[in-house]
Amino acid sequence: MTPAIKAPLLPNHDPSSPSSSSPPEEKHGSFAGAIFNVSTSIVGAGIMSIPAAFKVLGVIPSLSIIVIIAWLSNVSAGFLMKSTVAGDATTYAGVMKESFGKPGSVAVQVITMVVTFGSMIIFSIIIGDVLSGNEKGGVIHLGLLQGWFGSHWWNTRFFSLLFIFAFLFLPLVLCRRVDRLALSSAISFLLALLFVIISSVLAIVALVQGRTKSPRLFPDLNNGGQSFFNLFTASPVIVTAFTFHFNLHPVGFELKDPLQVLSATRVSVILCATIYSATGLFCYLLFGDATMTDVLMNFDESSGSSIGSLLNDIVRASYAIHLMLVFPLLNFSLRANLDELLFPKKVSLVNDNKRFFGLTFPLLISCFLAAIAIPDIWYFFQFLGSTSTVSIAFIFPAAIVLRNVNGISTLKEKIVASVMFALAVATSIIAISTNIYSFTETEEA
Repeated sequence: MTPAIKAPLLPNHDPSSPSSSSPPEEKHGSFAGAIFNVSTSIVGAGIMSIPAAFKVLGVIPSLSIIVIIAWLSNVSAGFLMKSTVAGDATTYAGVMKESFGKPGSVAVQVITMVVTFGSMIIFSIIIGDVLSGNEKGGVIHLGLLQGWFGSHWWNTRFFSLLFIFAFLFLPLVLCRRVDRLALSSAISFLLALLFVIISSVLAIVALVQGRTKSPRLFPDLNNGGQSFFNLFTASPVIVTAFTFHFNLHPVGFELKDPLQVLSATRVSVILCATIYSATGLFCYLLFGDATMTDVLMNFDESSGSSIGSLLNDIVRASYAIHLMLVFPLLNFSLRANLDELLFPKKVSLVNDNKRFFGLTFPLLISCFLAAIAIPDIWYFFQFLGSTSTVSIAFIFPAAIVLRNVNGISTLKEKIVASVMFALAVATSIIAISTNIYSFTETEEA
């Protein structure tokens, strides 16, 4: 007698059921997460220098430039993503390679690494200033830790940053998907908003009490040509503050439809333009011509009351924590571009532990050492804004549209791209020249 067959030749369950052997559905990032990640990429350290730009440019030109740069940033993001999905690329370097070959991809990779690594250093410097203070122009600015606990070896800049890098930055930079940073980005953005709200309240109270400074609506050109060219040193600071394009592809290609990132970008740009305008206006009203290049340093001065001192501490602490949570987003783009440059034919970095850790730890250590060695941020922001960020945000996207290798650019887009390209190049050249002249004059003085 033939033994009974215990197992069927074919499975009894529906092949389309979840228990089948088909690969699991790919997880996609959320639209809200994209908004927070893009917004947090925009509102970085640049917001601290916006009030100084208001002091140089005046209120009306500053607000106008913020609106114009915000609009251009949104347009250039659209250029970039539409050109990307029209081809086979999934990264900024990839779409540049399709348009300009290997030199194009290498150029955007190197410049993106300069921008992201430079910004990470700037963030670390500001965090160190807030926690442990600094000395500028012979004036000592105490940090929060010295103000609370007095001066000790453990709250010096070196040990404060060492603690932050080891116990906060390291766990965050080990995230392998940018969508995993959505929660920290949301907290970071809300902390930046808290900074704006408190600054605004302080300015309104000072206005009611008659203690605000009289703001200039337009720049002071009494010194002739030098004052005119100084306008071009302040404008790149605003350009830097709207540069987020290096994170556009990582965020977009984790969504179900990559082009959804453009809607998220539109919302983010409007939110951030509003935050920048409020920060610049109210901080300039509050501090006037005493506004420093890093406005956080203004908040360490005595306010004359315990409530005012508490609010000052909250402002400084909230923004320092905000920067700590923005840091991993920049690291994500830096690591991805460095990996794509060094290992273009390797498997995804997410799936290669050796490469992932081999890039993550040296980058983090290098950033820590640079933050200890570099004392000031203003000149760095001027040169960064007038060169690298202008290229990433405007020159490269405009060049891709004008190159039009996929034949999708309309006449209107080409005209806008031509104007964007010309303005970006001209402003960058003038800004670089003025920065060099100002730096030379400072050194001679």
